Formats: sequence, C-alpha cells, structure tokens
Amino acid sequence: MALAWVGLGSNLDDPPARLREALEHIAALEGVFALRSSPFYRAPPWGPVAQPDFVNAVAEFDARLAPEPLLEALLSIERRMGRERRERWGPRRIDLDLLHMEGESRAGDRLELPHPRIAERAFVLCPWRDLAPTLELPGLGRIEALAKKVDCSNVQPLP
Repeated sequence: MALAWVGLGSNLDDPPARLREALEHIAALEGVFALRSSPFYRAPPWGPVAQPDFVNAVAEFDARLAPEPLLEALLSIERRMGRERRERWGPRRIDLDLLHMEGESRAGDRLELPHPRIAERAFVLCPWRDLAPTLELPGLGRIEALAKKVDCSNVQPLP
C-alpha cells in the first residue's frame, strides 16, 4: 500500500457539490482506504479561457492500486460525472489529477509522477499544504516550501 494524493477541481454545476461527489466515488474504489481531504479552496482559473473561478482540493489516501490502474479509475469517475474534454484549461464539471504516489515515479506520455507543473500551481499547493506540509516530492522539495514560492493570495479557503 502507498499513500496517494489526488487534486480535485470544478467550476461548473455547483463545484463544492461536485468535489464532494468525486470524493465519495474515490472512497468507494476498491483498494482505496483512509481517504481524507483538504478544505475546499476558491481559485481563479488557470490559462487563457474566460470562465468562472474553480473550487479545488487535494485528497490523500492509502492505495493498493498501482499508479496506472488508479489513473484509469480516476478518469472513469470523471466520465461518470459528465466530464467533457473540449478545450485545454477550459471549464469543467470535475477534474481529477493523480499528483503523487509514495515510492513511485513515472515519466511517460500518459502518466507523469509527480504530476508536472505542481511547483507552479497555487491551486494545488495551497490545499495540499493543509494535508502534507512536510511531504517531500522527488526533485521538487517539500510541499510547504513549494507553497511559499507561489502566490496563494488568490487561493482562498471556502467559508
């Protein structure tokens, strides 16, 4: 079993409800145990597309699944929840990203671990800091140190 972290995001159709629904689906996966989530955060959208703010969180759990089957399970949850991939960085009902798994690294076309561009993304690092501030990401550093290097002023916890 390995600790795994998944980033969650939504900016359509009641985003907090979509995140709660996705967390329920993840918790129901065979081979997933002890799921916990960061608080939900509101963050401006990433990229050039005009759209509503996102609600983001990071989930942590024990996984008996290898990274590739876990990624497939997450993509299946996205499909069941109505995710449509229309444009890069566009609005979405749900987005689930496998961020990191302890003891695992990948550099393939389909899966890269740790997830690329983590060090640039306040909407990932600010919630993740709530769960695992001292987690060391291979080649990147600790979550708390990475979060200090990004602008978290626009990434605010939901009341």
